[in-house]
Amino acid sequence: MSETRMIHGFHAITAKLRHAADDVKELFVAEGRQDGRMRDLLKLAAAHGVRVLPVDAARLDMLVGAGGKIHQGAHQGVVARVAAQMKHVDLDDVLEGLTEPALLLVLDGVTDPHNLGACLRVADAAGAHAVVAPKDKSCGLNATAIKVASGAADTVPYVIVTNLARSLREMQEHGLWVIGAAGEAEKDIYAVDQKAPTAWVLGAEGDGLRRLTRDTCDVLARIPMHGSIESLNVSVSAGICLFEARRQRRV
Repeated sequence: MSETRMIHGFHAITAKLRHAADDVKELFVAEGRQDGRMRDLLKLAAAHGVRVLPVDAARLDMLVGAGGKIHQGAHQGVVARVAAQMKHVDLDDVLEGLTEPALLLVLDGVTDPHNLGACLRVADAAGAHAVVAPKDKSCGLNATAIKVASGAADTVPYVIVTNLARSLREMQEHGLWVIGAAGEAEKDIYAVDQKAPTAWVLGAEGDGLRRLTRDTCDVLARIPMHGSIESLNVSVSAGICLFEARRQRRV
C-alpha cells in the first residue's frame, strides 16, 4: 500500500477533490450527518469514485489526533486519506510561462502551521504565484496548515528550498525585485514600486528576517503602524503587502 497522510476539514478536502481527486484514497465522514454541506461533499466524492466510510466521532478524532495535537471535533466531521506526497514544484516551474509579472510570497522562519496555512490562504486571495520557504526554519505543510489554508494548499504552489538566500538571488536573476518587510525600514510599502515582478519576504512575528535574508533583499520596506502595537501577525502582514502590489498593478 502506498504511503498516505490524513487531511481534514470541508475546505481542504473539497479543494483536494476538485484539483487532485486521484490523490484521495478514502473519505471518512461522521455517520448520520445529512446537512447540505455534507451532501455536497458526498456528491463530489461520488462523482470521482472515492470510497466513503461513515464512522463515529471517536474514530474521526483518532484519525487526525496523532499526538493529541488536533482538538476533538476540529476535523468538522470529515477526514480524507490522501497520497502522502504533494506534487513537487521548484522556482523554475513557477516562473516559466507566467502571463503577468510574478508575485511571490517568501516566508523566513515561519514555524507555526496555523500561520503557514493563513499565509497560503492570503496568497491565494491576492493571486500570488507561489509561497516559498526554506527547508529548515519552517513548519512544513502538515494537516493543520492544510486545514487552515481552506483549500489554498492545493491551489498555491508551496516551494521548499534548501538555501533561502541563494534562492532569493535566483529570483533576482529572473528579474524579480526582492522586497523584505522590516519594521525599521526607512521606506514604507506604499513608496516601493511593485509593478515589476516582485517577491515579498516576511519573517515570523517578533523575530523578523534573519540577517543573511535581510542583506540579500533589494530593498526593505515597512508597514506604517498607527497604533500602539509594534508588529502584526505574519499572515496579516503578508495580506497587506501582497494586496498593495495588486493595487499598484491596477493603476
